[in-house]
Amino acid sequence: MAFRAGIIGLGFIGGADQVSGDALGQQVTDLDGTHLFALQNHADVELVAGSSRDEGRRSRFAERTGARTYADWQEMIRKEELDIVSVATYAPQHAEMTIGCVTQGVRAILCEKPISTTLADAEEMVGRCQQAGVLLAINHNRRFSPAFRQLRDRIAAGDLGELTSINLQWGSGRLGNVGTHVFNAACMLAGQKVEAVSAMLDLSARPDCRGSAFQDPGGWGMLRMEGGLIATFDAADFASVPTSIVVNGAKARARVGENTITLEQGGQQIDQWPFQVEGATSMDHAVKEIVQWLGEGGDFPDPADNSLHTLEVIVACHASHKADTAWKTIPLDGEDRLLEVRSG
Repeated sequence: MAFRAGIIGLGFIGGADQVSGDALGQQVTDLDGTHLFALQNHADVELVAGSSRDEGRRSRFAERTGARTYADWQEMIRKEELDIVSVATYAPQHAEMTIGCVTQGVRAILCEKPISTTLADAEEMVGRCQQAGVLLAINHNRRFSPAFRQLRDRIAAGDLGELTSINLQWGSGRLGNVGTHVFNAACMLAGQKVEAVSAMLDLSARPDCRGSAFQDPGGWGMLRMEGGLIATFDAADFASVPTSIVVNGAKARARVGENTITLEQGGQQIDQWPFQVEGATSMDHAVKEIVQWLGEGGDFPDPADNSLHTLEVIVACHASHKADTAWKTIPLDGEDRLLEVRSG
């Protein structure tokens, strides 16, 4: 049985469109998968349609895939009777498009991260999908990476001993768009959620590559996780540092670099494996698990609640900054819940 799929947003990660990547200064080949390739790579998925407001993107997508294209995403989901829809647009549009897909009977939605720009939108997305029995998967790709799952399992098995701290670092700031991956991965690896946040934003006003409508600063701070575990993060807007996640334990530590995951003990490397393995990307694994859920049901490995929690951590960073780095407890309340993270 083939599941019918469509993509809303035919740009860089949605349509593997290098023309769009050039505008961002990034290469499609550097991505850990794209919606287009991941859907095409699964034998039980038939990619039948794509939607974009950009005529050039529609033309390039149609030429490469032979699929039908639409300027209006609502027309596409109304006409095509889709089982799977990838929502690969900017974050402010995620809620409207996800809820629209639910209304039209789409059974599974693979949405780009961050889940949304406000907690209210994210909660409505999760709630509407749960009520309708629709799968909502968010593309925090490390959740689907076999390499990250291996590290998660080894931490859970006690290979590092009791966890003592986590250190997070990345360049280019952007807590909403980049930090969402790192915060989400830290929670995954530790098997813990964040209980409180103290943070300061970097207001250097680095221009967002997606345009002046977006403002997504980096920053510095601490995340207090369950049981008192502290994660620190260093993500300045103009930093020139590689992304790294270091999980420290009483027996050993794990260091996640841009290409490898390394276990160290007493200053010596005791194991190492690649972040990405040739053959299948993390998005390939995500689509495989979506198809498995469509065929068999049951629990999905990464409930959308995890991504909702990640957004709340980022919103808490903004709320803490406004309160002179005061600790903000999660779940947030009052006006803190109304803050918007203007990420692309």
